[in-house]
Amino acid sequence: MKLAVVSDTHYGDKTKNLPIFLFDHLKEISPDMILHAGDITAPELLEKLEEIAPTLAVRGNVDRANLPEERVERFGDVSVGMVHGHQFVSLNAHFLTLKALEMDADVLVFGHTHKFYYDTYSLYGRRVHLLNPGSPVFPRFDSPGFAILEISGENISVRRIKLW
Repeated sequence: MKLAVVSDTHYGDKTKNLPIFLFDHLKEISPDMILHAGDITAPELLEKLEEIAPTLAVRGNVDRANLPEERVERFGDVSVGMVHGHQFVSLNAHFLTLKALEMDADVLVFGHTHKFYYDTYSLYGRRVHLLNPGSPVFPRFDSPGFAILEISGENISVRRIKLW
């Protein structure tokens, strides 16, 4: 299964333009599903993403839509947890790994920092993947982009997509 992972698009509050370059890349990649880790800010963005692939999202700190604060979805043998990240005092790897274990997630997708991050950690005998796709429109000290999360059985791989 190929999942496109995006976050922090801020359509409507920081930009009035839909991120067409993001849509073009997503159409080309043709994911099975899109995961959005919050700060969507306008329902129209989710509608546009839904035209490309089924989309799951969580609420970010500037979202007003009725979205869950966190969610866990199962993709075959792998569970993927989603949060935005603004709920936490710290977004350090140890704390995020504990959150993933609390959610019983093999992968924890988060946003809020607008910066790409991917690593794996083992804690209490369990391996956890932490993934922040960054922001496709407002990166902080980073390139704009998103991520592809591929799941095959128990195998997990992540690929970063830079938009320019």
